[in-house]
Amino acid sequence: MAFVVKLPITVSISSQCKVGGISGCKLRNSGFQTMPRTLVSAVMSSNTAQNVENLSVKAKDIGLPIMVNSCMGKMGKAVIEASINAGLHIIPVSFGAQEESGQSVQVGNKEIQVHGPSEREDVLASVYDEYPNLIVVDYTIPNAVNDNAELYCKIGVPFVMGTTGGDRERLHKTVEDSKNYAVISPQMGKQVVAFLAAMEIMAEQFPGAFAGYSLQVMESHQANKKDASGTAKAVISCFQKLGVDFDMDQIQLVRDPKLQIEMVGVPEEHISGHAFHMYHLTSPDQTVSFEFQHNVCGRSIYAEGTVDAVLFLAKKVRSKAGKRIYNMIDVLREGNMR
Repeated sequence: MAFVVKLPITVSISSQCKVGGISGCKLRNSGFQTMPRTLVSAVMSSNTAQNVENLSVKAKDIGLPIMVNSCMGKMGKAVIEASINAGLHIIPVSFGAQEESGQSVQVGNKEIQVHGPSEREDVLASVYDEYPNLIVVDYTIPNAVNDNAELYCKIGVPFVMGTTGGDRERLHKTVEDSKNYAVISPQMGKQVVAFLAAMEIMAEQFPGAFAGYSLQVMESHQANKKDASGTAKAVISCFQKLGVDFDMDQIQLVRDPKLQIEMVGVPEEHISGHAFHMYHLTSPDQTVSFEFQHNVCGRSIYAEGTVDAVLFLAKKVRSKAGKRIYNMIDVLREGNMR
């Protein structure tokens, strides 16, 4: 399985237009139109034989056991598929909502049994007893984040928390107090995380570089995502440090499928799972504009990043590393990207 992520980054000096509330841009007939842009493509392969050679985790650990919660969600299924391709051993049990308890789901060649909230502790303790090298991956729902993390820490199971929301301060404190191992990150896409890291470096080293510039932000996600993207907020925070005056409520959210296809340019087959972001900066005299755009279709980029986080965490647990809480920047710095 391979996929290509294209991150177009455009710097343009152009005359201005204004369409749909975004100046200096046009999307298709009414979408963004800028000067020619450079497309930077990252091609990722999940060929296991090739991956093993590039990983610092020993070959015998490639089959390490992994439990994915919740397996019935689209992200959970994507992680299971990516994990199977990477040679990880999927434990055939998962946590789900009460109404899902007792159901089973087929993902790839695995049939996974779903357990409700009342069974979680007994099930997890039993699985961890059988698989002492277990890593848990959490892609559940925001209001389950803290309770799930407290359970993982109580049992002592290392985990990767990909679920957004919840009380993040409480989440970190839970892990710190328990001295458990965890990778906690609301953004698991490795290339997106690298872009965010670059933005943070620029903001730290060149504060005020864009003082006086105006910023317009448009982001498009599937219709069931009601709030603004956390990634967009992180990028905006960097622009604010660079001197740009912008309020988060100014983000233009596109959730209408018709507009996403016709205006934003989202492929129709990815309407139910995509993340298109555009940031457009304009100088005070309207003579200079900068545009940053990153578009993701599907969930492969997040699933592959999650597998890297699992392998990274397994290495830290095995080496009994002193640091216990990690994020995706730590994973990138380790150099274990496949």
